[in-house]
Amino acid sequence: MGIEPCNKWRSTGCLSAGRKHWDFTRISTSDFGRLIPEGADCHAFAACIEQRGRRAMIAGDYAYGFWRYLSIAGALAIFLGAGAFIMATLPPRELVMATGAEGSANYELGIRYREILAKEGVRLQLQPTSGSLENLKYLRDPRSRVSVGFIQGGTTTGKEAPELESLGTIFYEPLWLFRRSEIGEGVQALRGRRLSIGAEGSGGRALALQIMQRTRIDSIVGEISGYAPQAAAEKLVAGDIDAAFIVTAWESPVVQSILNAKGIELSSAQRADAFVAIYPFLHKLVLPAGVIDLLANRPPADVVLLAPKASLVVRADLHSALQYVLLNAAAEIHSQPGIFQKAGEFPAAESIGIPLSQEAQRYYKTGRPFLQGYLPFWGATLVEKVVVVLLPLAALLFPVFKFLPQTYDWMMQLRIRRLYDEIRSIESEMNAGGRKIDVSALNAKLDLMDQRANQMQLPNVYASSLYTLRSHIDLVRTRLAAMA
Repeated sequence: MGIEPCNKWRSTGCLSAGRKHWDFTRISTSDFGRLIPEGADCHAFAACIEQRGRRAMIAGDYAYGFWRYLSIAGALAIFLGAGAFIMATLPPRELVMATGAEGSANYELGIRYREILAKEGVRLQLQPTSGSLENLKYLRDPRSRVSVGFIQGGTTTGKEAPELESLGTIFYEPLWLFRRSEIGEGVQALRGRRLSIGAEGSGGRALALQIMQRTRIDSIVGEISGYAPQAAAEKLVAGDIDAAFIVTAWESPVVQSILNAKGIELSSAQRADAFVAIYPFLHKLVLPAGVIDLLANRPPADVVLLAPKASLVVRADLHSALQYVLLNAAAEIHSQPGIFQKAGEFPAAESIGIPLSQEAQRYYKTGRPFLQGYLPFWGATLVEKVVVVLLPLAALLFPVFKFLPQTYDWMMQLRIRRLYDEIRSIESEMNAGGRKIDVSALNAKLDLMDQRANQMQLPNVYASSLYTLRSHIDLVRTRLAAMA
């Protein structure tokens, strides 16, 4: 019949009527007959409606398919977006650490950190500096790219540097006062002498100035210079200066070389307890007699030292996973016993001026994250992100996917039930009409229903339901033929 029936009936008004009443559950046989103009061919009109119905059905299939694929695409988009978020929030693979002057104890520590972090796939770049104050300057400047560094206790506070957080204290940095033997012991021995107090930008210089101002040494010395530890040691041994304040660890090559140099003595801090009371960031240490050389009994007596603790400080926005990597490295490097500390004393959950980060607090309470004990740093971080992001997302989408098959089945069955509604409508007309029924009109309805059922695009799992529907249509058609 093709297009011709529709073209034929468009002028008679059948097409508009058919478009309006193609759902036969809403129209009786007598009404269906009245829609056909006088003298018209009922089968041609049915073909016209059939064509429109087929188009509507195909459009419905396309619409259903569109929403099905849109749902799948939406779910994929959500998971892809979550994946992109996870990748964007993974930690960087490169860090910059502010240490100290090249060759200093802090710079050598930086090298050890670099070696350990390299095993975790993190590249640590070392930024040489003049000391703690310059480290602090770099850390506070986001443009410097420095995100971790060694900070001497007492150089700043959380109020002064709110953008910084501490990962804990890691070692003592004693204040050493070395002098030439000929000038004698005591504060008055420094009167008129040449004294080095450390390079500009170093924490040692800042601490030496505090001590000198408190004891009025600054008013009696003859000349103050600012040499870095290595240069100060060389000047002192050469006799170019008479004394030098140096703040560095016991393990420092500079300290070891001066302690074994001839003609150089180490001064003991006087009234150390008073200084500790005045400056809470200071600690009283004792260098035991004979610890440098037992046979020569050097030093000949215990030497009292004042020492701040160095902290491992990071920018507050440093990725939490990298903080844990740094804490693990700190535990490996600083937990060994030494002259001034017991095994396991460092790193310590101490907040000296700068508050501990949340990650550091958790680390000192419960240790490293569980996954980092079994997976490499990068893998552990990725798994943690997946758990944090995808599990809640999966919990949110689970009900949707749980009911999706049921919803899909309901939609498929609904398409079949609609034709059963039409079958029941025809049977009702057959039962109520007796011999007055319009057999031709009902047959046209059944033919159209059969064609619609035949053209339904359903998954194979619904094939039995579809065949059952068509057999029921045939049963009604057989009964109708018997009534003719």
